[in-house]
Amino acid sequence: MSIQNIRLEVMQFLEKKIDGFVDDYLIPVEKIWQPTDLLPDSQSENFFEEVKEIQEIAKDLPYDFWVALVGDTITEEALPTYESWLLNVEGVNPEDKTNGWNKWIRQWTGEENRHGDVLNKYLYLSGRVNMREVEMTTQHLINDGFDIGTSNDPYKNFVYTSFQELATYVSHNRVAQIARKHGDKKLHKMCNLIAGDEMRHHLAYSQFITEIFKVDPSEMMLAFQHMMKHKIIMPAHFLRESGNKISTAFEHFSDSAQRIGVYTANDYVDIMQKLIDKWEIDKVTGLTGEAEKARDYLMKLPARMARVSERLIIPETGHIFKWVEPALAR
Repeated sequence: MSIQNIRLEVMQFLEKKIDGFVDDYLIPVEKIWQPTDLLPDSQSENFFEEVKEIQEIAKDLPYDFWVALVGDTITEEALPTYESWLLNVEGVNPEDKTNGWNKWIRQWTGEENRHGDVLNKYLYLSGRVNMREVEMTTQHLINDGFDIGTSNDPYKNFVYTSFQELATYVSHNRVAQIARKHGDKKLHKMCNLIAGDEMRHHLAYSQFITEIFKVDPSEMMLAFQHMMKHKIIMPAHFLRESGNKISTAFEHFSDSAQRIGVYTANDYVDIMQKLIDKWEIDKVTGLTGEAEKARDYLMKLPARMARVSERLIIPETGHIFKWVEPALAR
C-alpha cells in the first residue's frame, strides 16, 4: 500500500473521533465570546467616551508594539488562505458536508475568524495606525497565498498547525501582558482571550499528532523531522507593504517582535522542545531504521538551534512601516 493511501486510511480512522474532538476543543457559537463583547458599544451613549479612552491609552504604547500588533492582526485576517489550504489536505472532502474533517476545519475557521475581526476594529478605533496600508497588506497576503512546504500531507500539516497555534498563543499572550503593563485593560482582555483560543487549537492539533503516532509512528516521525529540518514558515513571512512586489516586511516585523519581546528566536526553540516532549518522541516504539535516525536528529535539534539563536543580533532601531508612521505612534 502506498504512503498516500496509508495516510488516507489514518485520516479516515481519526475522522470517526471528530465529534469528540469538536466537543473537547471547540466552543459552541452561543457560548463563546464575540468581538462586540470586548469593544465599545456603538449603541451606547458612552461610545465616544470609551473610544477616546482607548486612544488616550494608545498614545503611550511603543512603536515596536504597534508593529507587532499590526503584524499579528494581518496574519489573523488572512484566514481565507488558511481555510482553503486545510480543505485541500488528504482525507478532507470540502464538497461532502458529512465529512468529519470538513466539519472540524469549518468550525475551527469560525472561531479563528473572530480574532481578525476584533483586532481590526481595535486598531481602527485606536487612531494610531494607517488602516488603509494595513488593509492593503492584508489583501496582498491573501492574494499572494503561501507555500509552507506541507503539500496536502495531513501529517506535515498537523505538525505545522500544532507549532503555529502555539506560536500565536505566545505572541498574543505577550501582547496582552504588555497592554496590561500600559494600562490598556480592553486590549489585555482581548488578546488574552485570543491566546486562550489559540492554546485550545494547539491542544487539538497536537492531539491529532499523538493519535497518528499510535498507528503510524515511523511515517509520523519522518514528517515531524521534515518540518523541523526545513523550519516552520510563519504566515507573516509573506507580508509585504503596498508598492512592494515581493515580500520584504517579515524580517523588519520579526525584529520589532523580538525587540519588544512578543516573539523571539528563543520562543521558536522552546516550542520545538515542547512538541518533542508532548509527543514523547524519545519513547516511541516500532520505528524503522530511517525513522530512528529522524528521532535522533529531532532530539539534538533544539540544542543546536539554541546555539544559533544566541548569535543573532537584533538591530536597535527598526524599519519605519507604512502601517505605523512615527507621528501616528507617538
